[in-house]
Amino acid sequence: MTEHYLPTDALHQWVEDLWRAAGSDEREARLTADHLIGANLTGHDSHGVGMIPKYVQSWLGDQLQLNRHVTVLSDSGSLLSLDGNRGMGQAVTEEAMQMAIERARQHGVAVLGLRESHHLGRVGHWAEQACAAGMISIHFVNVLSRPMVAPHGGCQPRYGTNPFTIGIPVEGAPPLVLDFATSAIAMGKVRVAHNKRVPVPEGCLLDADGLPTIEPGVMYPEAGATPGALRAFAEHKGYALAFMCELLGAAVTGGHTVRPETLTHPQAIWNNMLALVFDPARLAGSTSFGAELDAFVNWLRSSRLQQGHEQILLPGDPERATRRARAERIPVDAMTLAQLDEAAAFVQKATGRSPGPASRLSTATA
Repeated sequence: MTEHYLPTDALHQWVEDLWRAAGSDEREARLTADHLIGANLTGHDSHGVGMIPKYVQSWLGDQLQLNRHVTVLSDSGSLLSLDGNRGMGQAVTEEAMQMAIERARQHGVAVLGLRESHHLGRVGHWAEQACAAGMISIHFVNVLSRPMVAPHGGCQPRYGTNPFTIGIPVEGAPPLVLDFATSAIAMGKVRVAHNKRVPVPEGCLLDADGLPTIEPGVMYPEAGATPGALRAFAEHKGYALAFMCELLGAAVTGGHTVRPETLTHPQAIWNNMLALVFDPARLAGSTSFGAELDAFVNWLRSSRLQQGHEQILLPGDPERATRRARAERIPVDAMTLAQLDEAAAFVQKATGRSPGPASRLSTATA
C-alpha cells in the first residue's frame, strides 16, 4: 500500500489553515492542529489528521460548533461541572483542563465533569497537559457515536471505545502516561487498517454473525448491511472497565450514555469526560516518589527479556520514540490523503476559502 510522507511543520500549518478557512479563530485552529499533529507524532494515527474528514462532515451538518467555550454548570471549588457546548474538543477540553489544574493548585484536587464536547481526541494529550503543570490526572471517557463495541458475551455493538487514561509527572524526566481504548483496538486504528487495506490483529473484531475476523471492512458495511463489532480488550476485564467509563464519563457528569434514543447526530462524535486532577506534592508520601519510582523501574528492568524484546518499556516510551522518528515528516496512507483533499474541497465549497489539497505537501512515497 502506497504511503506518502508529509513534512510535519507544513502539515501542521495546513491543518491550522483548514480550520481558519472553516471559521475557527486563531486559538482554536492552532490547538486543533497541535492536537491532531501531536497524535500522529506519537504514532496514534487513529486520532490524528485522519479524523479531519469526520470533523468536516460534522461541521457541515451543523453538529460540530466552532469557537465555542465551556459553560460552568456548577462550581463548588474543587468540583467543576462544565458543558462543552458541542464545541471543538481540542479547544474546549484545553480550556476545561486549565480550569481543573488551577482548582487543583488551590485545593489540592479537582474533580472535573465535562459533557457535550465534540471529539476531544487523544486523551493522553490532556493527561500531558496536567503533567506539565505538575499534576496527576485520571480520565474516564465515553464515546457517543454509533455503537462499535460488543459487551463481553454479546456479539452486537452496544457502546463506544471508551478511553481510560492516567498521567503522572516525573521530576526531571518525561511523564508516565497510560492511555488506551477499552476496546481491543481503537476504532480509528480499524479505519487506518481499512484505508490501507490491511488486516487487523486477531482477537479484535467480530463479523455481523458474531464470528471472529481480521477484516476491518466488517465495520464499514455497504448501506443497509449489518456491521460487525469491536471486542473489548482482556475480555470481561476490558468490558467492565468500559462499563465504568460509560457511567463515570457520561451518567455522572450529566452527559448521555450510548442508546438509540441518544444517537441523534449521525455525523458527530460527542465525548463526556470525568477527570480527577490532583497535586501529588500535597500527599504525605510524595517526597519519596522519585526514589520509589527509580527503585521499582530498576527492579522491573532486572527481568530477563523475552525473545524478540530489546528492553522493558515504561508507559509513554513508545510515543516518545515515535515523536523522535516523525519529527520531520509524518506518514499518511493514500486513501487518508485523498480524504483530506476531499475535506479541503468541502471547506472551499462552503466558505470560498481553503488551504488547497494536502497531497501537494507530499514529498515521497514508499
